[in-house]
Amino acid sequence: MESSVNSTRPIKVAIVAGEESGDILGAGLISSLKKRYPNATFEGVGGRRMTALGLNAEFPMERLSVMGLVEVLKRLRELLNRRKKLIQKWLQTPPDLFIGIDAPDFNIGLERALKEHSIPTVHYVSPSVWAWREKRLKKIEQSVDLMLCFLPFEAKYYKETQVQAEFIGHPLATQLPLSISQNQAKSDLGLSEINPVLALMPGSRSSEVNKLAPPFIETALALCNKITHLQVILPAANEARYQQLALLIREAQAEHKIKLVQGSSQECLMAADSVLIASGTATLEAMLCTTPMVVAYKMAPLSYAIISRMLKTPYVSLPNLLAGKALVPEVFQSDVKEEVLEPLVLKSLTDSHYIESMQHEFSNLSGLLRQDADEKAAEAVSALMESIR
Repeated sequence: MESSVNSTRPIKVAIVAGEESGDILGAGLISSLKKRYPNATFEGVGGRRMTALGLNAEFPMERLSVMGLVEVLKRLRELLNRRKKLIQKWLQTPPDLFIGIDAPDFNIGLERALKEHSIPTVHYVSPSVWAWREKRLKKIEQSVDLMLCFLPFEAKYYKETQVQAEFIGHPLATQLPLSISQNQAKSDLGLSEINPVLALMPGSRSSEVNKLAPPFIETALALCNKITHLQVILPAANEARYQQLALLIREAQAEHKIKLVQGSSQECLMAADSVLIASGTATLEAMLCTTPMVVAYKMAPLSYAIISRMLKTPYVSLPNLLAGKALVPEVFQSDVKEEVLEPLVLKSLTDSHYIESMQHEFSNLSGLLRQDADEKAAEAVSALMESIR
């Protein structure tokens, strides 16, 4: 897409991302905005990708990486204090624009405070108002000028509000699958090209890993006893997760069965014949790589009790939400254990008709999201900035 804006004016963009997936989105958006505004500066919160592109970080992104109602409550004072300091900073030295990337419980309150002082606000990744907490729409309307939506059906939920909503597709859809074959991915990861591969992806947060990695590892060990020469690979999101997972693997005496790597999650998905995966953005990555999957998630019991009562959709994983049906198995809470997971993963590794059907559906769904999202997001943000000059 050709940029409709090319301005040398020195704009300042405030931007906050709360986790790895947000860092990926933020980096893509910063890169595309820099084409339009070469003299733009960026400050706020982000990860290594955003800081590599020049983001001046106020504090480490990991301080915002918390999920679940109970888990948030434990850190509430810190989170509120950090948000208050960001608000104070940007009211004293206002940016030309604020962009909140996902993390709605943190960012929407921040956006509201800034919007009340006439700072334009963008929220990147629509909160799941269609799934739960529809009352959040009013709060969004008071907080957000522009909503950037990943899913085709999301924008319609804002038609009766003052929020401008744009469907932009998903950036990962233009990046995945990687331009390597499955055999090349296996070779690059030091795996045999002729033997099947199971990937384990228990999430990027410490709390997720503690809850999901042990049953994932148990499931993998059980499958190794059933599938000859099964190779198991586990990508760690960062050094802290690598050390955490290495300890869990040692405790399960699985060092000789599971290959632990740092990073390379997309390469692992390309190499895998199936993946046992935490619910979240990674399920979209797996779908784009057409990798059969079993989705699992486990949170604090109180968090789950509250959230499950508020949920308005029968599905949680992105592939199922896009398909509007139970395309991939979803396993939650007390069911996340080896005896439930093992037969589901076994089917995704051995049932050829099931595998082909899932991959066909994945390919069709991927096409819906292939919109060159980084560029469409930057174009929408640029149009907002130009309209308020």
